[in-house]
Amino acid sequence: MIAVPDSGVVAALGYAAKAVVAFQQGLIRSHYVGRTFIEPSQKIRDFGVKLKLSPVRAVLEGKRVVVVDDSIVRGTTSLKIVRLIKEAGAKEVHMRIASPPIIGLCYYGVDTPSAEELISNRMNVEEIREFIGSDQ
Repeated sequence: MIAVPDSGVVAALGYAAKAVVAFQQGLIRSHYVGRTFIEPSQKIRDFGVKLKLSPVRAVLEGKRVVVVDDSIVRGTTSLKIVRLIKEAGAKEVHMRIASPPIIGLCYYGVDTPSAEELISNRMNVEEIREFIGSDQ
C-alpha cells in the first residue's frame, strides 16, 4: 500500500493500520513542483504531474497496489499516478480517496475556475475509476 506523497500520507497510514497491510513509499515527490490542480491549463497540469512524481519500481513491480490520496479534483493527478504505477510494473492499482467527491466550488481557498472542471461534478465513482484507469 502506498500514498500519494504529502497529500495522502496521513490517510494512508490510517488505512494501512486498519487493513493490516504494509505502507511503503512507492512514489517519490519532487518538492520543487507546486500544486498541479491549480495550474491554468491542462497541458501545464499534465507536465507538472510528470515532473512531480517518480515511481519506485522496486516497491511496485509485480504487486497489487492500493494508492491512497486525500481527494480528486480534476482527475489529472490520479490518471497520471495510475499510469505511472502500472508502467513501473504493478499488476493492479486500486485507488482509495479520503474525502467525499468534490462536486462544487470552494470559496475558501481551493482555486477551481468552474464546477464543470471538477471530475466528480461530471462523473460518478465508477466512471471516475474507468477514466483514471484503476482496477478498483
